[in-house]
Amino acid sequence: MYLEILMLIVAYILGAVPFGFIIVKLIQRQDIRTIGSGNIGATNVLRSGKKVQGIITLLLDAGKGALAVLLTGWVLTGSSPEWIAVWQSLAAVAAVFGHIFPVFLSFHGGKGVATGCGAYMAIIPLAVLTTLVVFALVVLLTRYVSLGSILATGLFPLWAYLFGYGEISMFIIWCGIGGALLIISRHRENIMRLIQGNENRMKLSSRGE
Repeated sequence: MYLEILMLIVAYILGAVPFGFIIVKLIQRQDIRTIGSGNIGATNVLRSGKKVQGIITLLLDAGKGALAVLLTGWVLTGSSPEWIAVWQSLAAVAAVFGHIFPVFLSFHGGKGVATGCGAYMAIIPLAVLTTLVVFALVVLLTRYVSLGSILATGLFPLWAYLFGYGEISMFIIWCGIGGALLIISRHRENIMRLIQGNENRMKLSSRGE
């Protein structure tokens, strides 16, 4: 059990690595928290006009979530598949929690969407791919990234239920619900702006790198 708890700590630390903050600081010599929405995630980096940096941030944020889950599975090799899946599901939530509340930035982080996608892609890839389709459709139709994130995240547990596997699938689903609630809770301000009709829309084209 000590090893499993250690992996949750590792998953949290991996999730807490603020790639958006690091990339903008190193390349632009700026604090991403003072730009746009102040969020450290890929969307705000992209909105700053730096497309390449935004894409890199997206990939790294997703990658750290996937790494947290895969590393947990690798360390627990030899345990039963059910036991590994349980702890991988908990590691996914820990990674999302780390991104949202990173120890490296005084517990003020991003919204966890990319990290959650990467983490759950390593557990239930078909559910994540379906979630991404919903996200893309909503964003294309409305140009609201936040609305796409909220709706796609909210529907993820449904896809996890439909595409789950084995006797422990319900545990994975409950962890998915926990992760989804964490992510949606970070979109409170976006939800209010959507209701008020003054949420920022994603530009179809923009200048920048």
